[in-house]
Amino acid sequence: MKQQKTMDTNTNQEAIEKKRGLRPAAAGLALALLAAACGGFFYYRNYAAASTISLDVNPGIELKINRGEQVLSCTALDEDAAAVLFRMDGGRDLKGTKLEVAVSAIVGALVQEGYMDGTSSILISVEDSDPARAARLQQELVASVDGVLQSQASGAAILSQTLTEETAPATGDTPAGVSAGKAALVRQVMERGGAGDSDELFDALAALSVDELDDLLEAATAQIPIGKNAARQAAEEYAGTLALDSVTADVDSELDEIPAHYEVELKTAWGEFEYMIDAWSGQVLSGQKDLLSLSPGAESTPEAGQTPGNAQPALDSAQTPGNSAPDNAQTPDNAQPAPDGTQTPGNSAPLPSDTPTSGSQAADPAQKQAAQTPGNTPASLQDIGADAARQAALDHAGLTEADVTGMKIEQDWDDGRLEYDIEFWCGGTEYDYTIDGVSGSVLKHEWEHHSTAAQNVPGHSQPGASGDIGADAAKAAALSHAGVEESQTFKMEVEPDWDDGRLEYDVQFHVGRMEYEYTIDGATGAILEYEQDLD
Repeated sequence: MKQQKTMDTNTNQEAIEKKRGLRPAAAGLALALLAAACGGFFYYRNYAAASTISLDVNPGIELKINRGEQVLSCTALDEDAAAVLFRMDGGRDLKGTKLEVAVSAIVGALVQEGYMDGTSSILISVEDSDPARAARLQQELVASVDGVLQSQASGAAILSQTLTEETAPATGDTPAGVSAGKAALVRQVMERGGAGDSDELFDALAALSVDELDDLLEAATAQIPIGKNAARQAAEEYAGTLALDSVTADVDSELDEIPAHYEVELKTAWGEFEYMIDAWSGQVLSGQKDLLSLSPGAESTPEAGQTPGNAQPALDSAQTPGNSAPDNAQTPDNAQPAPDGTQTPGNSAPLPSDTPTSGSQAADPAQKQAAQTPGNTPASLQDIGADAARQAALDHAGLTEADVTGMKIEQDWDDGRLEYDIEFWCGGTEYDYTIDGVSGSVLKHEWEHHSTAAQNVPGHSQPGASGDIGADAAKAAALSHAGVEESQTFKMEVEPDWDDGRLEYDVQFHVGRMEYEYTIDGATGAILEYEQDLD
């Protein structure tokens, strides 16, 4: 028995030793697992992409960031974007920087390269599986970009959106060189414009700039315009400046106006000249033809219809659309002095120092005074007339002439531009429009609902109305009327106000270059006043 006990003791001792030997191994395994877990978390936080940010003007740039909002990669999506990122080593210098720093650097470079002038728009898109984080990043980026643009004195508009799993294009559906954000905007244009799902149409729309796409979205059309480059070429061909490298141009798309057009401003050594180009046909709607004839010291050979020795277009039936001289030729008594100090009968062309900066301006004060007299409009302005202006206002308001009363139409001139001021009523609502007298486009419009006397007495409101609907409901009413989502807006302001004892909310916001202003009844949510204007 004693021997057996000893054997049992030995056996127990061996078991104890084995357990002691297992402890270090188990501890090592646990540490290895812990290290792997920590390493995985470290990689997940620092190297795994959490969000994709795209910045689109027409250059498109894409950023991937981790959960710490540090840049993992910065990619140029096209040649223009590669040029913007050239001084940042193609974007590699931004790797590891905070998102806000990287975006500020990129927007600053876009401004310096001339992509962010006052007519441009930048689209900020945030793609993230976490909607709350995406919304926060969107808000922060809009504020950051707005700060950079203001510091650089750029009037460019900011558009923004968040892309979720439902709204982001599926993997493989976005062509090379097009960001997910721009692809989503193109899809919105196609959907609102009632266009089919065509790859050819998608590619044509994706080639447009963000401000052009935003205009098409506002106009609810997917029709393909000629594009900014073609508009500039049409203007320069008409102006005769294609061969001059010294001429620069600013091109603004106005595809949501009637008629849809491009505004081209040519900057020359002897002045600035504006042209309106039809967005679909490329036809020159207004502007000064043959600018070289206005150039000081020009040695061009006089053509038909020009006065020898002055190379200025003569005022006769040979005038072409866009020539700023009026039809009624001047007599020797009111002729302008020629460059040599003598007077040339019938010569109404301005001296180089008096050259107008816009094709829509009169050549001299006498001409301008004559042009501002109703019925004496220069031929180049192509006055649409009061009837067409009235119809443009009614069409925009969605009304017919039988629906309205108190129609008033006045012809006016504003900085050399022919306009029509139109006022009419429909029920208790007053409408005011300013219509471009050449293009028929709506330059400004507003309407005001005039309440009854009882509604303006403190303590009285519309039947069934009571209490305060709140700022959120007032904002929602304005957005619903404008037909936009809050994510499409910026500079949103909602302020309560009291007017004659009635609670109202003043709601203001921007969508692209368009500024919206609303006055909302604080008790009913009714829209009391509304104004939409280009900023």
